Amino acid sequence: MKQLLSLAALSCALVATTAPAQAAPAAQARLDLGQDAAGPAIEPAVYGHFVEHLGAGVYGGLWVGPESAIPNTRGWRNDVVQALRQVGIPVMRWPGGCFADDYDWRDGIGDPAKRPVRVNRWWGGTESNRVGTHEFMDLVEQLGSEAYLAGNMGSMPPRALSQWLEYMTADGASTLAEERRRNGREQPWKVKYVGVGNESWGCGGNMRGEYQSDLHNRYATFLNQVVRVASGDGEGNDQLVDVLMARSGKHMDALTLHYYTIPGDWSAKGAATGFDATAWARTLKSAMGIEGRIAAVSRIMDKHDPQRRIGLYVDEWGSWYDTPPGAPALHQQNSLRDALIAALSFNVFHRHTDRVRMTNIAQMVNVLQAMVLTDGPSMVLTPTYHAFDLYRPFRGAAPLRVALKTPHFRIGDVELPSVDVSAARTPDGQLVLALVNLDPKQPAQVATGLKRAARGRLLTASAIDAHNTFAQPRAVVPVPVDAKPGKDGLTLQLPPASLLVVTLAPAP
Repeated sequence: MKQLLSLAALSCALVATTAPAQAAPAAQARLDLGQDAAGPAIEPAVYGHFVEHLGAGVYGGLWVGPESAIPNTRGWRNDVVQALRQVGIPVMRWPGGCFADDYDWRDGIGDPAKRPVRVNRWWGGTESNRVGTHEFMDLVEQLGSEAYLAGNMGSMPPRALSQWLEYMTADGASTLAEERRRNGREQPWKVKYVGVGNESWGCGGNMRGEYQSDLHNRYATFLNQVVRVASGDGEGNDQLVDVLMARSGKHMDALTLHYYTIPGDWSAKGAATGFDATAWARTLKSAMGIEGRIAAVSRIMDKHDPQRRIGLYVDEWGSWYDTPPGAPALHQQNSLRDALIAALSFNVFHRHTDRVRMTNIAQMVNVLQAMVLTDGPSMVLTPTYHAFDLYRPFRGAAPLRVALKTPHFRIGDVELPSVDVSAARTPDGQLVLALVNLDPKQPAQVATGLKRAARGRLLTASAIDAHNTFAQPRAVVPVPVDAKPGKDGLTLQLPPASLLVVTLAPAP
């Protein structure tokens, strides 16, 4: 049985091992909570995921095949599925990414032994198509998730996209429904979301916004009873957003935004581990920049959609570092820094629930900011996985208005707030808080004035690039904490570089 530590004792123990910060005085912050909701409830889909056919994301990561000695259910490895079910996967976007706009859904149905092998023109190597529609939807059902299909607008005609949806969802005796039954699926599947293209400004066709909007309207016309998701911005292009909203707003239900966090630039993104405090600060500064982009896109959307019918889906987000030599495409290690990137991103999403109704971290297994890493039969959960787990109480909760007074710190030319926070009230009336200490050297104390105890979990480590490996899978894991109010109310103590999520006891 794990010992339940007091938050103060744990903070002191962790600070003592975080050289050179053990002697640093705690930064003093003040949190005042409002009683009114700051926006609509946090949609569970804000904690969505993204699975693309590249590197070891699907093959060797999620999928090992039914003939594998690694325990699996119809080809999907049991340990990964069990871990993902534990944290909860509300929605999965598939099969891309850039891969989607070169994907023919017919390549992935029928006898697996007869499926064509295609060149993966975006990510190298070949695509066996062993994992196709039936296999993916089996994973969706194993995880209790929703399917978000990334439709091919770059190289597939609209009739083909419409027929894919009919093949999957039609009941009755249509030819496509009968073909699905012959391929082993009697009952139709439920498909809630369909993306009309992906990154149409780039790998999805290098289109002008005006041309894309005409195409979107054409494709969307043939999609019925699904949430139609338009490919939006990923380059900071306000003009593109304006054109799409003006010309295609009535033919979409959501617009996408892609935002990646990198410590350097696209030519030299930086390392996933072994970085210094300067890279730490630059990376967190980049992560927090997502809020400005969401705000800018939302303002343009408000101009054309003042009722806010159309959702903003941040359906690719997360950290992107340089791939180590010899590693599969877009493979990277995942450290404590990535857990804080996830937490800061969640806090931003919670502040914009009037528009942000889905997000999808890139990606689920072995690719970019992954939840899980695998190596043959071995599996390890990443710090990002634990961040998702810590934030589970926020799903469906109402975000609350907060006033946070926090000092700032500086590393080189980067200035950051010491503390970031999100607060929400769950459907059963509980108050949940998430607090991030961004400072890698100095602890923080957050005074709340609340006469209530708090219980939750803390994620931190003694090194800013601490990460879980197959040899040491528990180097970065949450620990339980318990904090009681003093004479001035509840003060939450945060070690350097930490994430704390607590639920407060009912008011006395």
